[in-house]
Amino acid sequence: MSPHPHLRRRRRTKIIATIGPASSTPEILARLFQTGADVFRLNFSHGTHADHAARIEAIRALEVEFGRPIGILADVQGPKLRVGRFGGGRVHLQTGQAFRLDLNPTPGNSRRVELPHPEIIEAARIGTMLLLDDGKLRLRVTHKRDDHLETEIVVGGPLSDRKGVNVPDIVLPIPALTEKDRADLAFALDHGADCIGLSFVQRPEDVAEAREIAAGRAWIMTKLEKPQALDNLDAILALSDAVMVARGDLGVELPPEEVPLAQKRIVSAARALGRPVVVATQMLESMINAPAPTRAEASDVATAVFEGADAVMLSAETAAGQYPFEAVNIMDRIVARVERDPGWRAVTEAARPRPEHSSADAIAAAARAVAHTIEAKAIAAFTSSGSTALRVARERPDCPVLGLTPDVMTARRMAFTWGVHALITPLTHSMTETVARALRLVEQEGFASSGEEIVVVAGVPFGKPGTTNALRVARVK
Repeated sequence: MSPHPHLRRRRRTKIIATIGPASSTPEILARLFQTGADVFRLNFSHGTHADHAARIEAIRALEVEFGRPIGILADVQGPKLRVGRFGGGRVHLQTGQAFRLDLNPTPGNSRRVELPHPEIIEAARIGTMLLLDDGKLRLRVTHKRDDHLETEIVVGGPLSDRKGVNVPDIVLPIPALTEKDRADLAFALDHGADCIGLSFVQRPEDVAEAREIAAGRAWIMTKLEKPQALDNLDAILALSDAVMVARGDLGVELPPEEVPLAQKRIVSAARALGRPVVVATQMLESMINAPAPTRAEASDVATAVFEGADAVMLSAETAAGQYPFEAVNIMDRIVARVERDPGWRAVTEAARPRPEHSSADAIAAAARAVAHTIEAKAIAAFTSSGSTALRVARERPDCPVLGLTPDVMTARRMAFTWGVHALITPLTHSMTETVARALRLVEQEGFASSGEEIVVVAGVPFGKPGTTNALRVARVK
């Protein structure tokens, strides 16, 4: 891949754009990338494997065309729980009336419907709340039998075929990976996805299972969208390569006033561990049908940037919306404007986590401090696995971070990481060669010019992951 200085982003926080019917052609993907998308998300809740294969091929062709690594997030559906079908396709549930959920596949009516999930019936208790159709309808369990639940309709309304069911009160004995997910996961790994989005995680064991299947071929990004996952947050984060604040289902299962606090807690905990963290769902929702966002949406994006998210994500805005380019463009502008504000830098400095007790963290912290003191134009982090660049990014330095790696998979994963401009470059064999390479690349990429200084971070022996132990200051000739 040859470098293209004109594709250097003028912001640190990354942008993830979901691909869908509105954004699948190579021409549209190229324009979205040029507009500001750093990572493309494939949503395996929709589309066929053939659809996704064509999109992956188009993204990899973009890498060759523009000479820049691009991340691919393969988001598997997870165990989506749904009611069955109705005789007329739709009913209206009246508040205060009784309603039965059972295992009978016969089409339902205003008094009953199939709930094809015996695990819900088994785990439910008297008083358990069931939320239907993204929380628009609420049912309270009043009686329980082996094959059905009797409920009272607390909040009624229209209900149609195959609407979703959320059960926030209980841990369901179901795995995070369904048979469909396993097939999708195998496909994504075989086709070179860089990160797997793991949906509806409840327990650390769910993440461990996905990690075992991936076997290092892709990062595991845990989507935090269940209250039960928040109860196990530290253990889940420890097993995850990255995390997503998935506010869609999280906003259904938590009271609305709790969601901003959960987001802040997740971002802070991920930052402390140096795990890339994405804030997602409804960020610019109105732009599905409008060419500009609401002021509240602009503030929502800004809040995620102030909190220290590594990336912000667009879902239906780019997958199915009428204004995909405008959505990426305005998100790029909002992020860049926030990062130019002195208040953002002050908040970022105050939120910096303490370095861990390791030589690698000490070097990363020192690199940030030295770069700040000498007003360096960049920190060049040579990395095989990506861990050096991740540690430097965790410090949120003033200047850009160049993630220099011989591994294309590592370069693509750095597309998810705050402030990192990834470049693929051959392995160096000495510190002299490393510094010379760094100086050439920062000048070539437009980060520094003659007479300006940079900080170089690397590990000796070269090419061995986890050996970040060397720091140099160098001046461009």
